[in-house]
Amino acid sequence: MAAAPSQTVPPSRPGRRLWGRLTLWVLLLAACLALALFCWRWAENAAIERLRLSGAQRLDGYALSLENLLAKYDFLPGTLELNKDVVALLQHPGDDTLRGEVNQYLEKVNRLSKSTTIYIVNLQGVTQAASNWRERDSFVGDDVSFRPYVRDALRREPGGFYGVGTTRGEPGYFFAHGIYHNGRMLGVATVKVNIEKLEKGWVQGADKVLLADAHGVVFLTSVPEWKYRTLAPLAPAVRQELEASRQYFSHALTPLGLREQRRIDGGASIVEVPAAVPDSGPGSRMVSQARSLAPRKWQFVYLSDLAPARASARNVFLFALLVQALLVMLVLYTRQRRRLGLQRLRAREDLQRAYDNLETMVAERTSSLQQMTHNLSEENVVRRKAEQKLRQAQSELVQAAKMAVLGQMSAGITHELNQPLTALRTMADNARVLIERDRLDEAKTNLATISQLVGRMGLITGQLRQFARKADASLRPVPVAAAITAALFLVERRVERERVNFRMSMRSQDVHALCDSNRLEQVLVNLFNNALDAMADSETRELSVGVERTDERVMIGVSDTGPGIPDDIRAHLFEPFFTTKPQGQGLGLGLAISEQIVREFGGLLRVETSASGGARFIIELPLAEQETIDV
Repeated sequence: MAAAPSQTVPPSRPGRRLWGRLTLWVLLLAACLALALFCWRWAENAAIERLRLSGAQRLDGYALSLENLLAKYDFLPGTLELNKDVVALLQHPGDDTLRGEVNQYLEKVNRLSKSTTIYIVNLQGVTQAASNWRERDSFVGDDVSFRPYVRDALRREPGGFYGVGTTRGEPGYFFAHGIYHNGRMLGVATVKVNIEKLEKGWVQGADKVLLADAHGVVFLTSVPEWKYRTLAPLAPAVRQELEASRQYFSHALTPLGLREQRRIDGGASIVEVPAAVPDSGPGSRMVSQARSLAPRKWQFVYLSDLAPARASARNVFLFALLVQALLVMLVLYTRQRRRLGLQRLRAREDLQRAYDNLETMVAERTSSLQQMTHNLSEENVVRRKAEQKLRQAQSELVQAAKMAVLGQMSAGITHELNQPLTALRTMADNARVLIERDRLDEAKTNLATISQLVGRMGLITGQLRQFARKADASLRPVPVAAAITAALFLVERRVERERVNFRMSMRSQDVHALCDSNRLEQVLVNLFNNALDAMADSETRELSVGVERTDERVMIGVSDTGPGIPDDIRAHLFEPFFTTKPQGQGLGLGLAISEQIVREFGGLLRVETSASGGARFIIELPLAEQETIDV
């Protein structure tokens, strides 16, 4: 008798159901863990981003305070040649009486300006007079020809240099400027300023900040142990150059030991930092951000402690796990309640369907139509309010763009006002000295110059106040030549600094356009700035403005000698948030807002290729009638 074939017994339904539930729970736990890890990563990245933004703001503040401090003394060496005794001493170096008078003069100027030391050097690099002439280690007679700032000034280039003094070992920043008489150089005026006091206002906690020179040598820092150390090992040629100039005198310049671990957005990175105090344990991880200071080629580095961000991420991870556990418990509770009430709900639904009738359906349809009518009425009201808010938002966006332009020009405006202010103080002091010496004609000349400087400052602030004023919506005849002149005034400093040739062609000065003068100036300033940006790398830099008129229109053309605008970019040029500038240098709203302003005037803003190969933007505006202008 043959044996029966063996058969595989399939698992029972309860067994399959148990395995299915276990698999589901495993998948649910894995999903919860993955979501918690995602929350951890997201919270850590968000905290790092907040640290990065906060660090960037602090870097901007530190850089601005440093620039303001140096700008206070930038003019001082050049004013020393106004003193006749200084010029006479360089012409007659053997006159000891004259040397004593110059020493006393330098001592007085040094005390008033609160600088460290002021001294005069001849063409051979030998100090002839100094503000510290009374002290034992006076600079008088010292040979400083090896210093880079002295060599630069002797080559007729104003010198700027940070270094440690070779006489006292006291660090400072040196300003050097040539002293000229009748076009001939006689020597060099040098002012030494102590910038170490800036360190006192820097953060004193887990975060660190340091300032390094072009070679990566740290010379200002909130961590005293990091001073005169390098961000990276120095090349032999660089170390030899620093030893020759004795910039940091006898300091060893050893590497700091920062190790980059990974890069993050915004040019920042995560680095491992050595311990701030020797023998205090291993280093910590920090967010490193850098900001370059041109033209000195210095670099600010801000290090934000990453420990709070990691602690916050851990808290978010635990909170996410707790929330998910509560949600799972809630789901289980809801599921159980749903099972108990399911039969009751089905019975109620059956009963309700049995009582439904035609009259109820008609009433529901009528109510639905009434509700639709009411909703349409409310939607119409909401749409009108939205249109009003849109117009208000557009007006505020125009004003915000104007404020952004003023912000971009703030550095130049500050420089424009700093120069007259510092010159006012110097010339006022000189006028007092001249009056005491009964040299009234020279004092009158100084007072006349002071009056001119005050008038110039009033012109600058008045034009800025007019440009910042919020424009109204009314249109009136505006002289085109005056609007162009006012807009050019706001970018004049940049035009001079970047050596741009400005040309303007206009057949008649009596051309008026129907628009708002303030908003027209905003459009012109935006086009001028875009043209200057486009010519940044061009050999020939020429900004041209031409005005033409027809029977009904006024055309204002703004041309540059830049690379021009390709066709694929030109199609999107006036779209909001479209920009070809690097990240952080523009939002892409300037041309979009300008096009909207011109359109509100009843005009047109378009672009074409200029004869020089660059871009030419044309503003078409309605011509103001002569009768309107006379009124």
